[in-house]
Amino acid sequence: MRFNPRVFAKARPGALPLPAHRDVSAFTKPQVFEKWSDEAAGLRPNAVEQGDNVITMFDVIGEDYWSGGGITAKKVAAQLRAIGTRPVEVQINSPGGDMFEGIAVYNVLREHPQPVTIKVMGMAASAASVIAMAGDTIEIGAASFIMIHNCWVLAMGNRHDMRETAEFLEPFDQAMVDVYAQRTGGDAKKIAEWMDDETFMSGSMAIERGFADALLDADAVKVDEKAKAQDREINDLRAMELQLVSAGSTRTDARARINKIKGTPGAALDDATPGAGADWSGLTDLLATLQS
Repeated sequence: MRFNPRVFAKARPGALPLPAHRDVSAFTKPQVFEKWSDEAAGLRPNAVEQGDNVITMFDVIGEDYWSGGGITAKKVAAQLRAIGTRPVEVQINSPGGDMFEGIAVYNVLREHPQPVTIKVMGMAASAASVIAMAGDTIEIGAASFIMIHNCWVLAMGNRHDMRETAEFLEPFDQAMVDVYAQRTGGDAKKIAEWMDDETFMSGSMAIERGFADALLDADAVKVDEKAKAQDREINDLRAMELQLVSAGSTRTDARARINKIKGTPGAALDDATPGAGADWSGLTDLLATLQS
């Protein structure tokens, strides 16, 4: 489907707040990683060549220990400086990640002086859905998804600590509701309910609800089998880490345990495909135990 961006362009919403203190980290839930692995891993643009005004986001949001990559506001700002005062296209296939880093990326994109076109190639979940809202126009694949939910964190402590954490998160959830509502023209109360329900929206549903403007051309996306295998391997590691942290481990201990079972300690810092050729049976058993 071809369309004129001027017809669909909407005013980009205002800036979102960032926490003054980053002693609480916001994550994507392990279940979202699983759905991304099942339905969006390996999806890439079909074009052989990419323009020099294209920013690709085919990774988690925030710095990623397991791949050595990740999408950060610092990296995106540098890419925008290189693009200069030209229109920019942002291609997204991400399960999300650090919500606060996603907010920072969103704020960087909304400051770009020229039109920003967002293309959801597979999934824009969690923090990635916030980034998508920075687009003047948003295109989405028919089989792609936008997923929204409340800010999800891992926290420990007594009831006073939990109450303090809940109060800390509330304004961020409300800010996201406001951005979604402004971008879509939808009812804020209904959007808050969708966030409570952790809602996945298909391409047509996202357009119907105002989270996207048009469908991508049917041939705009392809499956890269090599990238698919790599995406799934790394996603398994990310999901296991979160499962272990949810069970009470520190992130350092969780990573050390996974690296020990994987048999390649430290490899993730230098290798974008950690565990390639390694024996994954121990990891499979560990994940099955955590999920049960």
